[in-house]
Amino acid sequence: MADPKIEIKETKLLSDNWYILNKVTYSYQKENEASQTHIREIYDRGNGAAILLYNTYKKTVILTRQFRLPTFLNGNKSGMMIEVCAGLLDQDNAEECIIRETEEETGYRLNRVQKVMETYMSPGAVTEILYLFVGEYDETMKVSEGGGLDHEQENIEVLEYTFDEAYAMIESGEILDAKTILLLQHAKIKGLI
Repeated sequence: MADPKIEIKETKLLSDNWYILNKVTYSYQKENEASQTHIREIYDRGNGAAILLYNTYKKTVILTRQFRLPTFLNGNKSGMMIEVCAGLLDQDNAEECIIRETEEETGYRLNRVQKVMETYMSPGAVTEILYLFVGEYDETMKVSEGGGLDHEQENIEVLEYTFDEAYAMIESGEILDAKTILLLQHAKIKGLI
């Protein structure tokens, strides 16, 4: 099957209050078929990175817990989510970003990380590519309490679980975040812990 021919006809800015929301009109033409016009709203929040911190010796992982308004608005009674450390790239490359975010959010200063994959988490409406990493931590890397940055209004709780506890939290529904589930499953499949 050949790729369709796509032509962007119009992009209309709907909002740039926090990130960018555009209304995009485009034509979509499959091979040997007439062109169709589609209109979609596309949210551009930039690209991001996430990391699963793991300790092979203790068989533990570091996760974070914080309030996420969209989940609260869509049925999560407390709005609190347990997740891997993550952040937006800003002007950094993905590796620099996740090393910085790890220290800000968890208090651990990593020297190196390993890239696992790139993924689109919600390709029907969001442009974001998420770069997923793993990184090994130990107590000598702890340089602060973490918790995020006050000027970014972050209020992040740092959690340490055994890998088995964290993995069981997927089945129990305590972990609902897709990037966290992907990275925990990656760790299990690869036998990292």
